[in-house]
Amino acid sequence: MTDSNPGSAKPTLKTLPGDDVRQILWRYADRYDLQMVVQSARSVARGLVARLVAEGARHSHEWTPDKQRLLDAMDEAGITAVAIDPEHGGYIPGPKNLALALVAFELSWVDAGAATASLAGNLALAPIHERGTPEQVAKYMGGAVPAAPGEDRRTLRGAFALTEPIPYVGVDTNTMAGRVRVAEWKEGEEPMLHVDKRGRFITNAAFANFVCAAVASDDPRIKGSCMIILEDTDEGVWDPGSPTLKLVHQLSATNDPIYSLKVPASRIIGGYTVQDGVIVPNYSHAEVIEAVFRRTRVTVGLMTAAKLLSAVEPVIRYHRQRFRGGGQLQPGSPRYELGIQQREDALHRLVDVWATGEAAASLGFYTARLFDEFDPLEREKDRLFAERGIKGARAQLKAFAAVKDAALEFIRLEHMPADKRDTARYEELLNDTLVQFVVKDALSQVFCPATKLWNTGVGANMMREAVSLMGGYGITEDCPGFLGQKWMDAQLEATYEGPEAVQRRQLTVTMVNDLFLAQFRHWIRQMRQIAARKPGTGACTLATAMELWLWTIEHLQKAKDANGDTLYHGQRQGVAFPMADALSWLLASRQQILDVLELEEKGKDNPVLADGFEGTVGFLTDLCHVMAARASGEVGRIAAELVYGYLRHPSWDGDCDSCFRASELEAVASVVPGFDSSPLEVIQDDSSHADKAGPCVRFPGMERFRELRLKLDGCLTGARLAKDRAAAALTEVMIPEALDYPR
Repeated sequence: MTDSNPGSAKPTLKTLPGDDVRQILWRYADRYDLQMVVQSARSVARGLVARLVAEGARHSHEWTPDKQRLLDAMDEAGITAVAIDPEHGGYIPGPKNLALALVAFELSWVDAGAATASLAGNLALAPIHERGTPEQVAKYMGGAVPAAPGEDRRTLRGAFALTEPIPYVGVDTNTMAGRVRVAEWKEGEEPMLHVDKRGRFITNAAFANFVCAAVASDDPRIKGSCMIILEDTDEGVWDPGSPTLKLVHQLSATNDPIYSLKVPASRIIGGYTVQDGVIVPNYSHAEVIEAVFRRTRVTVGLMTAAKLLSAVEPVIRYHRQRFRGGGQLQPGSPRYELGIQQREDALHRLVDVWATGEAAASLGFYTARLFDEFDPLEREKDRLFAERGIKGARAQLKAFAAVKDAALEFIRLEHMPADKRDTARYEELLNDTLVQFVVKDALSQVFCPATKLWNTGVGANMMREAVSLMGGYGITEDCPGFLGQKWMDAQLEATYEGPEAVQRRQLTVTMVNDLFLAQFRHWIRQMRQIAARKPGTGACTLATAMELWLWTIEHLQKAKDANGDTLYHGQRQGVAFPMADALSWLLASRQQILDVLELEEKGKDNPVLADGFEGTVGFLTDLCHVMAARASGEVGRIAAELVYGYLRHPSWDGDCDSCFRASELEAVASVVPGFDSSPLEVIQDDSSHADKAGPCVRFPGMERFRELRLKLDGCLTGARLAKDRAAAALTEVMIPEALDYPR
């Protein structure tokens, strides 16, 4: 939106964005099934979950009968069956990443522990869904559907047991203390296996009746590692263990279980073959984990996004009512009506919280949709590889390398105007499964860790801001919106399914993939085009920051530091990790802009949104500009530190080839008047010099970087005006009389 006259009156935000706005932003306005899922999850979250929190259910570590009511409520609301395919008793066809993301978002709006209780059940099913045999999928997916009235069976509830006791907890997915060995193997019969597994931080362990456990071979007759399904009816020890003494997420059941069980080999997830008398699992535990975590990290990121957006209304209410009740304050006075909102600092800080929440939600829901597109491609790829006998990581990499050039060609054609591209070739590549797989895979391998890294890392820091905006009220149990608990919960979400270092490590590898960078270059042009039409979005700022990031990543891959060591490689985390952070800021801001443009385009003809629509779009556009400026600032800072920070600062001794002696300067100035006033490095005849560390650094070959840095600063024009407008809107927006869930 153009701001040609910043002082002119413009429509402003009338009410907080509702479902009709969110459905367009997050692309499910045409999905009635997802809209119903949202309403079902919301009814549980703002009903039973909110009451449990308000009544102090978070005070205990044990899984109590009151907490057990959560599972029953989720069953009745249909939340438990969201992840299950219709052929096994579910009701949502096709990929369900967006559906699960929406459920997690709604539950986390009130309490992340409740969301975790739901997600952990899905996590337990995920290895079976992604890599299980048809028999395993039918049994456990079907069994996880809540039993219908009159149906004589128990509902299967699962847990995912990967993490192991200290010192192994979080060390490495290749370091496994859990062990599997052959217990009994009779001629012509299925082998029976013995599994020993001690878990730590295992969610749902208190009530689970089956567990997907990661184990390594402790027997020469079993090769490698695998994931295996354990049931509470198996022979041996099934001990849920003691509750984990968490400070957070107390509405989920987290225990340190002990399992020592005898199970049939058919429980190995994905099945097995027997080769020369050795049981060979079809999938190692790492292969199963990779298939699972690349999807489930997204929902965790959205749990933190929900916290940020849920904080807006309580903070506004608290600020406006802060000084009411005093005998001298009269309704209608600025202090009575606005309270703390009279002060710009409080408004600006809340704008930052809101903008971060919007960007986090945009990034997370985009990534969920991306996996909905990717999932069928992956299954078709698996089918093709099976037909062609392509097995093993090396053979698959070779097959992908063979289509890389075609994938790059597709990316080029996709971003060309339709009337200029080779339509026949484009359609051919569009319908090539392997081409589409590698293109989407390059995106998913970046967006999944970026969502988890940025949403939970930056989100946790911004939740601290939200809590601080409530003053001392923010760290009390009765704080509106449960903001103190949400702040604490966010700290755990930052470590779920791999802490920040794990996400950064993955991005170190995937963000330099040629297929990703090819698409990234097109996104820079996309932002330039958007900036020409909608400069108020901050797209101009973002495009320059993206260009700066791209120049920097290419430079770092070729450059060496002052000691001659390569700058960018996997073990040099002081270089690669900050660049991963910088990229995540860019991806979040870009998706926020694209979502608001989608709202503007699709919502303008929606009669439900007609009243106040322009003000809503204008406000959300200003938030885009605020976030683009913040993201650009982070990128500029990180890039400058890395590009310049590994150069050795010259000293006066031996590094001053460009310095002038004072006598030399005077001699030249006698021939060239004014030369002695030039900004030159001068050493006096007695070897004294200016009081600083050394001569100025020279930057050969970095002219483009310096141009981009200077341009980026100029592109920040208008960002603070946008922040002022957004802050002013906070003083006028209407909010409900009370929160729609108890305090």
